Amino acid sequence: MQVRTQQHDTVDALVWRYLGDGAGYVEQTLEMNPALARHGAVLPAGLVVTLPEPAPSTGQVAAADLVQLWD
Repeated sequence: MQVRTQQHDTVDALVWRYLGDGAGYVEQTLEMNPALARHGAVLPAGLVVTLPEPAPSTGQVAAADLVQLWD
């Protein structure tokens, strides 16, 4: 998937916006776009970045991941 950066974007902000909180997405993005490092931490607006495909979701939430407010 290719996305275009906005003003003041970082790689981790792009990953969060389009893929959510997935382990390893930032590292995969940097491997897929080796020239990103030369732009520094804050990417320029209008840069096209290739993101990894999101992992398929099972749609199930483990009981340990749920928070019970009143037990």
